[in-house]
Amino acid sequence: MRLTFQVPAMENEWVAIAGFTDDIRSQIAVERLLTNGVDAVAVDKRDSIYRIGEIEIFVHRDNVLIAKEIIKDL
Repeated sequence: MRLTFQVPAMENEWVAIAGFTDDIRSQIAVERLLTNGVDAVAVDKRDSIYRIGEIEIFVHRDNVLIAKEIIKDL
């Protein structure tokens, strides 16, 4: 038996624009983006035991340039 999984089209339109190792900075980035009208999500890709890796911030591909400008000083 073979299982297949299709990714909805919208998921292909989200782009990672930044990565943080700090929970607080990643949350500030998402809040800034949302406050400025840019939909954003944080995806924690760190290892659950050693906390190695980053929390990536994703926005819709149409908002990449403005989103990077909004969070450039973080």
